Amino acid sequence: MSARTKARKAAVDLLFAADLRGKEPSLADLELLGRESRDYTRALVEGVREHRNQIDSLIHTYAEDWDKDRLPAVDRNILRIAIYELLWGSLDHSVAMSEAVNLAESLSTDKSAKFINGLLARISSLAPTLPR
Repeated sequence: MSARTKARKAAVDLLFAADLRGKEPSLADLELLGRESRDYTRALVEGVREHRNQIDSLIHTYAEDWDKDRLPAVDRNILRIAIYELLWGSLDHSVAMSEAVNLAESLSTDKSAKFINGLLARISSLAPTLPR
């Protein structure tokens, strides 16, 4: 597993835990990660935090028949990270989408993976027109 894949998983864990507590994510546990994973995890969590309102608005707008609050917390946070990477990251969109789908397959359900893939494909296709 690559350092960035580990970082995404750690970011999902931190954002998920914060979601359940109704608080901001704690970066205190990052010292347990390797340096590269720690730095990228921090960048993801801080990026999601900085752009959270816009990210959540995109989820609400493009997740047909799904309210962001009805989404399972793990799916919501996988989407937050992936949308952050799509719009503000330097990754190829297919990589960000593939990583998100892989996380959903390992942490959530097959239906979640399909839903996440479809929503990210829609946002990816609209990315050039979305405000940043």
